[in-house]
Amino acid sequence: MTIEVRNLTKQFGSFVALDDVDLTIGDGELLALLGPSGSGKTTLLRIIAGLEWPDAGEVTIDGESALSRGAGERHVGFVFQHYALFRHMSVFENVAFGLRVQPRRIRKSEAAIRARVKELLDLVQLDWLADRYPNQLSGGQRQRIALARALAIEPRILLLDEPFGALDAKVRKELRHWLRSLHKEIRVTSIFVTHDQEEALEVANRVVVMDKGRIEQTGTPTEVYDHPANAFVHGFIGESIELPVEVTDGQVRLGDSPLAIAADGLVSGPSKLFVRRHDMQVGPSGSGVLQGAVIRVRTFGPVQRAEVALTGGNKAIEIDAPRDQELRPGDIVGLKPRHYRIFAA
Repeated sequence: MTIEVRNLTKQFGSFVALDDVDLTIGDGELLALLGPSGSGKTTLLRIIAGLEWPDAGEVTIDGESALSRGAGERHVGFVFQHYALFRHMSVFENVAFGLRVQPRRIRKSEAAIRARVKELLDLVQLDWLADRYPNQLSGGQRQRIALARALAIEPRILLLDEPFGALDAKVRKELRHWLRSLHKEIRVTSIFVTHDQEEALEVANRVVVMDKGRIEQTGTPTEVYDHPANAFVHGFIGESIELPVEVTDGQVRLGDSPLAIAADGLVSGPSKLFVRRHDMQVGPSGSGVLQGAVIRVRTFGPVQRAEVALTGGNKAIEIDAPRDQELRPGDIVGLKPRHYRIFAA
């Protein structure tokens, strides 16, 4: 199923949730809507689902207007952050629910319903929990059951709103891999909302970065990470060092100090220098583009994260360096960006 969103606008009072949004979602795609709270991603998802209506614009599914149909007529499966399972029903009956409440003219026979539920429980690898109740399941198991229930009606589109947001970090990571594998198997056009950039980059075929009701960039995970379109995208995706600089006649300055880096063709004026933490090379005092004193060092497996107070800049930054460099508080170091971007402020 191909979804087309054109000139979509939605306001809640004076708050603009969506501001003239255009987006195409391809057949069988697994797309992430990524952005901070209030960026419009959940509103966009709910309009596609038929749970909200826009003030202006159009949504089409395979060329047909979706706005002329209610949520029940769009054949959309929706998975919520907090599962929304029926506590008084067994796992089996939760998954069967959507099939049992279908109109009589399209409702499957009892034998067909039971076969479909068994197929889905096998698919999410939880057939052994069929007779249990939601309060007897872990958070990850509940989320998989919620997904099975959404798939029971054989939706044309699968929508997931922060599907792993209520789970702990280890379970979230496990379910990301599982969802990616499941999507390869079922090939349903799927859109999921998240504010977790790692989740979006790891799971999705394509990422839509949103802010303040607008789409800032659309691309593959590699494209949005390696080639951010603007300062917002660079700052939001990945962990970046951000420094206020001034470009003057092709020269970049931090405070009163010139930096020996290219200005990327920017015109003169206030700008922002962005460097990924792991892209800041650490060397001995006197080397590099920036100088600073190490304030604090923390170790994360093979990586050490050092807080460095920049010389003359009245600013401290955090950099990631290999553990074998053995940085210590008080060390004076030189810093040089391996890769960087400069955007006009």
